[in-house]
Amino acid sequence: VQLVESGGGSVQAGGSLRISCAASGYTYSSYCMGWFRQAPGKELEWVSSIFNDGVFKTYADSVKGRFTISRDNAKNILYLQLNDLKPEDTAVYYCAAGYGGSVHPDAYNYWGQGTQVTVS
Repeated sequence: VQLVESGGGSVQAGGSLRISCAASGYTYSSYCMGWFRQAPGKELEWVSSIFNDGVFKTYADSVKGRFTISRDNAKNILYLQLNDLKPEDTAVYYCAAGYGGSVHPDAYNYWGQGTQVTVS
């Protein structure tokens, strides 16, 4: 099983990024997917989750209205569109695969290595 994030980078406040997570080695469409982030010196924070069919999505209050999660089950790719970025969004962003769309990291079985997003 492999999850590989990409698309991170440095942007100015108010800017946008789209980060991706390419999945392989398991039946991607069978799993819910989530995005988490971890800022320096802070705990891992749940950002968003999407169910298997891509219809049901949930967001943390801190990103609601600015971030959009989506998935392409034909290509085994998860996306997170980050708009109106703020300095407090600076973190390493991780994708994860699990069941139930939980906000708890322990509910996820597989994790990527992370991609850095820096907002100045």
